[in-house]
Amino acid sequence: MRAEKMKNMQNDELVKALEIMEERFGHDTLISLATIDNDRPAVRIVNGYYKNGAFYTITYALSNKMKQIETNSTVAICGEWFTAHGVGENIGHVRDERNKELATKLREAFSEWYSNGHVDESDPNTIILRIRLTDGLLFDHGKRYEIDFNARG
Repeated sequence: MRAEKMKNMQNDELVKALEIMEERFGHDTLISLATIDNDRPAVRIVNGYYKNGAFYTITYALSNKMKQIETNSTVAICGEWFTAHGVGENIGHVRDERNKELATKLREAFSEWYSNGHVDESDPNTIILRIRLTDGLLFDHGKRYEIDFNARG
């Protein structure tokens, strides 16, 4: 009985942490993205959008960050009172039919800057980068949440 109660408490905390993630990052937000360049870390700020255990951004397939992710897909991110590890994945061109629903959400989330010449959807190298989170640490009002994104339901 005690083990089941502990598991329910852990599940409740995971649900709360994921709700905080959606609220805090489910819109255009700046995050730091770290990749590995040979054996050295490389960090840059990107616009991110969080949904269902992953951050998404629009980027250029031939950028240094994507070249680094092709070589080593392990990444780290940092945002407002949140840090995490994940796996970077090129999920294809922004106009790819498989990305239609997601691309619509990203255009909306990034609407302040998306159409001002920053994004060229006609370029086949304009892609969506998914950062599939594996584990993270979130702080909210003095509470610490250790999140195993692989354990979410």
